[in-house]
Order: sequence, then C-alpha cells, then structure tokens
Amino acid sequence: MDNLNFEFIKQLGQGSNKQQTATLNKTQDVIDYETQFELTYNDYIGMTKALEIASEFFDVNCAVLTKGSQVTGAALGADLSEALVKAIDCNPVDALSGVAAFTTKVDKKTAMQLSAGHLVAAPDFDDDAAAVFDKNSIRYVKINTPLRDFKNFVDEEITITPFGTLVQDRNKSELNKDSFKVVTKTKPSVEQVEDSIFAWKVAKYIKSNAIVIVKNLKTLAIAQGLQSQASEFAMNYACDTAKEAIMASDLPITVADFNAAVQNRVSMFILPGVTQEIIKLADKYEKVIITTGFTTSLH
Repeated sequence: MDNLNFEFIKQLGQGSNKQQTATLNKTQDVIDYETQFELTYNDYIGMTKALEIASEFFDVNCAVLTKGSQVTGAALGADLSEALVKAIDCNPVDALSGVAAFTTKVDKKTAMQLSAGHLVAAPDFDDDAAAVFDKNSIRYVKINTPLRDFKNFVDEEITITPFGTLVQDRNKSELNKDSFKVVTKTKPSVEQVEDSIFAWKVAKYIKSNAIVIVKNLKTLAIAQGLQSQASEFAMNYACDTAKEAIMASDLPITVADFNAAVQNRVSMFILPGVTQEIIKLADKYEKVIITTGFTTSLH
C-alpha cells in the first residue's frame, strides 16, 4: 500500500455522535455526485452501503434501504415503485427513515412513497420527483458516476488498530460457473437460481454472520452481525413468508441452522461450502443447495 495522503474536502457537522468531529477527505479518485444538501458522516456511511448493493444490480430496477451501515431491505421490481414497495416490506419500521438508493431514474410515483426521514441516492430524478422531494423536505443526491463502476473506486480496506494498520484487498468476488455448483439431488428452477444469486449479492455486503432470506427477488429477512442464532433470528422474522424461499449465508452453516430453515419450509440454500452431513439431510428433505466455493465474511 502506498502511503496515504489525505486531501481535505470539507468539514462535516459532526461524526457518528455529536461529540465527535469529522471531515471528508480524498485519498484516491472519488465518485462524481451532486446535491444541494448538507450531508453528514452517517449519510456517507449509509449511502456507501446502499449503493454497494445497488451497484450489483445496475442494469435492472433495484431499491435498497439502509440505516447507517445496516441493510433494512432490498428488492428488484418491474419498475422502481414496485422495487421500493418490496424493499420496504422486509422491515417496514426501519424503512421509515435512512438511505434509499435506486439504480434508475426516480419518478413521481416512487418519490411519493418516501418521506422527510429519507436521503435518496439515484442516477437521476425526473422533474416531478424532484418537486415532490422539495415539497416534502426530502434530501436527494444525484450519482453521476455509472453504478457499474461504483465498486471499482475502492481497492483496499483499511482498519486502524492499536496494533497497527490493517490493509486488505477489497472483496470483489463474483460468482462463476466453475465454483457455482448444485451439490444436491434436487435441482433448482430458473427462478430459484435467480433468487439465490440475488440473495448472495445482498449477503456479500452484510456484516457477518449474515443470513438473508429471499423470495421473488426481495429480501424477507436479514440477520446481520449476529455471532450466534443468526439463522433462527432470520427464520423467526420471516415466519410464514419463508415457505419456498431461498436462504443465503456468507459462512458455512451448521446442522442446527439447516434444521431451523427446513422447519420454516425454506426450499433452497446458497452457501460457501457444505458438509456431507448437511447434503444428506438436504437430499432427505428434497432441498436444493448451491455452493459458491468461497466465503464473503464482512467484519
């Protein structure tokens, strides 16, 4: 890693908390964006997380909702309005505020579903949508950099600790035909494969241990940052909606995790790897398991 040279961009009102000062700095190329509103430290954190996921689906209609670094919902739809409704449905309470990121131009119908508690980030806004935002005191940010290029702006992840500064390559893993394998007797439908890829792409950006439950290209439940019982938490949250759904995990799961999912009638799993014991159970219950060949843990 080259020595970091911080180029001051601007002072922020505060950091994560009001007793912390914060600045925005440039250490490498940054994306092109424009807004007429003051953005906070937490705004930048939330937008980054939301746009990371949205950029995975840059060529379709996608809505992603975050609060701080926590993802509260994500979905694809026939249009942005439908995608937003589906994303909100994952966690309606937390969806009342936070960042709402979109992959295509926001229209009036979509804008009408948002409130003053939201910060909206998208490639563009039509005039009617902008008028709705201005009337309802909703802040919005136009992302000029193509979303397909968003993930290329960060090559390294840096964490400063009392032991020293940790540096690792950015996780830019992609699924490929050589590592993407069906390991069970029961094979997936085309729709199940599409749901599993969607679930995996969302799970990649969620703090470990990540469990994401997906059906019809929308998140039903998200367990993030839990060190135990993540599967049960997600299953309890998804409840009856988990029937015939997909479960994605960023790490290998245990037999207890598998059984919790089966009890909630999950039909398919996408996992980094799996034991023969779990494969035998999956075959017994006619479930589908796809393995990716690598973990995507995020600490």
